[in-house]
Amino acid sequence: MHKKNIVISGKPLKEAKKVLILLHGRGGDAQDILSFSAHLNVKDFALIAPHATNNSWYPSSFVAPVADNEPWLSSALGLIKDIVDDLKNQGVASENIYFTGFSQGACLALEFVARNATKFGGVAAFSGGVIGDKIYDENYKGDFNNTAIFIGSSNPDSHIPVERVRASTSILKKMNADVIEKIYDNMGHTINEDEINIANTHVFSR
Repeated sequence: MHKKNIVISGKPLKEAKKVLILLHGRGGDAQDILSFSAHLNVKDFALIAPHATNNSWYPSSFVAPVADNEPWLSSALGLIKDIVDDLKNQGVASENIYFTGFSQGACLALEFVARNATKFGGVAAFSGGVIGDKIYDENYKGDFNNTAIFIGSSNPDSHIPVERVRASTSILKKMNADVIEKIYDNMGHTINEDEINIANTHVFSR
């Protein structure tokens, strides 16, 4: 199972008004995703990056049957909930908690917020979608109350089917999220400058 192995950076939590939870991709680690934060407009944020056991949040594709990714998926979602609960216990309101992630980390971020919808600070998901072999609508409850969310991905992407990106956007909008989705032709499984600019404007500058 995933342990609470967390790297903290940015502003000290007592001084920061906002907190960003960063979720790395498969094969990455907390330091990788923290280095990416240098491109984001988060200089006044506290930064929290958990590290996945064996550098992977769950073993199979995010569109595999859910059972194929258990118990790791539930453990990863539980770890994020523990981090969010810890922040709330320290006086950080949900509307000041932000999420970002790439690939597997983006999928995990979207799955977590969709299962726990409330007024968050914002979400920037680079190459991701909600998790499962199909859409499990019964898992997604709550009201985002206009939370800003950006989802960017490629068409095609070797890991992220564009149909799942669009389905994820639809789910989030139905739950009253303010979603910008952008699909880039033949970008590949990466992050481009336009995505970063949109994330900074739509999510991190509010």
